Amino acid sequence: MNFNNMSNMAIAAELGNRLEHLRLQQNLTQQALAAEIGITPKSYRQLVAGGGKLENMIAALRALNALEQLDNFLPEPPPSPLEQLKLQGKQRQRARSRQYPKESGNNHDHRIEEQGLDW
Repeated sequence: MNFNNMSNMAIAAELGNRLEHLRLQQNLTQQALAAEIGITPKSYRQLVAGGGKLENMIAALRALNALEQLDNFLPEPPPSPLEQLKLQGKQRQRARSRQYPKESGNNHDHRIEEQGLDW
């Protein structure tokens, strides 16, 4: 559905229709759902028509066990790239050089020589 071409009232009415479908799927009457969320049946009908309070819409979604729909409605924005860097903390930038074991033997100056290197 393309909400860009719809008026604010039409979008609110569409959300109300979707709420009504959820109610019907759970086989609840308007009166029962309105009583459960603490509003009058008339206020519920206004909510379905696109009016009413956002708080009542949230209460209705809670009563219908559909609060997770709010994440689809308005997802949490991801952190900015700078915030992501701050959250990551310090990360390694370099690798450690390999530690070679000291050779035992007649080499008194304790230099470590790598095999294959003659310098």
